[in-house]
Amino acid sequence: MTSRIPRDSRLRLVRPRPLAAAPAAVNQRRPRRPAPRPPEGTPAPAELAKMARTGLAGAVRVARWADNALGPGRDAATADGKATLSAATADRAAADLGLTPEQIRADWDTARLAGLVEVHGDSARPGWRLRAWDRDDSAVLRGWVALFDAWSLALPEPEAHEPAAVAEAVSAMPQVLSFLQLSAGPVPVEQLLDLLQQRVIELRTERCEVSYEPGAEPPVEAAEPTGTPDAPPASPAPLLDWALEALASVGALTCGAGQATLTPLGSWAVWVKLEQICVAAQSPAGNIEQSAEDMLRGCAQLRPNAARAEYRAWLAARTVGSAVSELIDAARGEDALLRGLAFEALRVVGAPAEPDVRAVVDEPTLRPYALLWLAEHDGLDPEDAHEVLTREEATWLWVDTAAAVADHGEAPMLVRHLESAVQPTVPRLLDEVRAVGHPRTVQVLVALAAAHPDPALAKAVRRAAFQVHTGG
Repeated sequence: MTSRIPRDSRLRLVRPRPLAAAPAAVNQRRPRRPAPRPPEGTPAPAELAKMARTGLAGAVRVARWADNALGPGRDAATADGKATLSAATADRAAADLGLTPEQIRADWDTARLAGLVEVHGDSARPGWRLRAWDRDDSAVLRGWVALFDAWSLALPEPEAHEPAAVAEAVSAMPQVLSFLQLSAGPVPVEQLLDLLQQRVIELRTERCEVSYEPGAEPPVEAAEPTGTPDAPPASPAPLLDWALEALASVGALTCGAGQATLTPLGSWAVWVKLEQICVAAQSPAGNIEQSAEDMLRGCAQLRPNAARAEYRAWLAARTVGSAVSELIDAARGEDALLRGLAFEALRVVGAPAEPDVRAVVDEPTLRPYALLWLAEHDGLDPEDAHEVLTREEATWLWVDTAAAVADHGEAPMLVRHLESAVQPTVPRLLDEVRAVGHPRTVQVLVALAAAHPDPALAKAVRRAAFQVHTGG
């Protein structure tokens, strides 16, 4: 008679996988998506960066002055003890740089909008873009795009218009800019005014769609937000003039002879924004505006290809740095499933995520995932990437993946997860699982014991869970 005691039970040997609970397609080599090409005639990135450096030279000069004069430990603080640009600081910068205080303030505001200077409470410090300004074209272009995004802050808003009307004009300007970009040349301001008016009407119509009973009077909230029964709404022409002047002040377009024309930088930036919108529009699950954690939860039930499309859309709506930080913070949480999905999303990010991934290699919770990510990034086949893990790291990852399956999967999946263990027998697996000290070990073993159909094996697993729980 064959004994049913599991100490000699063999586990069916299969190739270990980094994420055993995920479909095999997750670990298949992914073809690279060809990068979209900008419109014909767009200058090369190096030439665009040169234009941006020229346009932001004044802001860089003031930012570097502030870095030297307002840094920690220097006696250049303002009279109120703040390292921000007060009147006294502006006067000193003007004297040092040979400019007027008004020029200093304008360049200071531009530097802040472009991320060359960061103000935190009562202190100012140089932004990372300033450090990389002379050697990194991508940092320069990102700084200029940040300034382009903040065009509405470049000039004071028109005082004669209500804030709601100004907000409508700002919301309508992307369509105006898209038309300018597609036109690829001068466009009469009158034509842009017609387009702005049409877009404002569309926005008001969308905002005023309030359902009410047939035959009843429309609610008061459905009325036009500007103007009164006795006075027509104010003309948007001054708002368009303000918007065009603000965009011209950041170098996005030029105006003259009743026409507006995007600069090469402005045309390129609008194209970049349109591409981001197109990528975001590919999101089938609507997770674009969610936090990283909520987005990953929304992707948990998607097929691998659909999930990667969702990751790409989510990433396109954010800067790389903030997106990577959010994903790593989500991976640090208690949900093991989100940990695995976060690193799948980081695979979509690719090379820009490498410094942040390397920075978490020493964190025990993230180390196995980070090592696998780096191995694949360095060109190792995903099927062989597990070889970079030690036996202890592979066992820790096995427990972490089992925790994800126990929390979000079904019992048969947890039983099948045994097949991915590197240990050849159940007793050796249990011994090494107990030794790695994963915080979810007890819960994983209890769930595995409840799910396994073999009573003897389930009993052994329950005994191991009890021993871990009691410290035995």
